[in-house]
Amino acid sequence: MGVMAAQKKLSKAQFENLAGFRYALRKFLRFSEEAAQDSGITPQQHQALLAIKGFPGREIVTVGELAERLQLRHHSAVELVDRLVELKLVSRIQSTTDRREVHVQLTGRGERLLNKLSSAHHEELQRIRPMLMFLLARLQEE
Repeated sequence: MGVMAAQKKLSKAQFENLAGFRYALRKFLRFSEEAAQDSGITPQQHQALLAIKGFPGREIVTVGELAERLQLRHHSAVELVDRLVELKLVSRIQSTTDRREVHVQLTGRGERLLNKLSSAHHEELQRIRPMLMFLLARLQEE
């Protein structure tokens, strides 16, 4: 992914569209950060719960898979899981096939908290959906 690969000159309208879209995304992320904090967890802990529950095809992940999903180094993911275990939001399960592998899954408490946060996020996305659709359509027209 060459971030700086393309070098075409953008119009003022294109800058406005990109800035508007970035602003809408940032507002949603701020909503998400505040919702997590209001629930007593950090935004990163919320993201970890969502990554576990939303993992494709299953609701249990390895610490390595969680690290990849959150774009963290393995040791940082281990520390994050440690904090989530202390909060009783996730549990560790030793792999039956590979003793070096540890799986992580949500506890009932983690499920309830994630459901509460996800419901609020879904409502917020429904609220801002028209604006996002408008901004995406403008970006597509370019």
